[in-house]
Amino acid sequence: MTAPVVLDGPMTGEWFAAYAQQVLVPTLRPGDIVILDNLPAHKSMAAREAIEATGARMLFLPPYSPDFNPIENAFSKLKAILRKAAARTVPQIWDAIRDALPRFTPE
Repeated sequence: MTAPVVLDGPMTGEWFAAYAQQVLVPTLRPGDIVILDNLPAHKSMAAREAIEATGARMLFLPPYSPDFNPIENAFSKLKAILRKAAARTVPQIWDAIRDALPRFTPE
């Protein structure tokens, strides 16, 4: 995970484009590949343009393929960590996520 973010609300194309432009793009290098599932918000043209302007490219997973989506494993681990932390407020959740992120490695 190179550009994690927490969203308090639904993911929209507008929100994903803002995330791509402000958070993801600064971490990308030419040749990087951004792998996405088929959430409609991920198909934002503004996000695509911002990502491709860095020399990176977007690849979409086949529909209904959680086994090919490594982020699902990370989400599962994160959910277990958050349950154990018993965070109940937004600030507590933010703190728990911040504390959990160092446990995630590229491996």
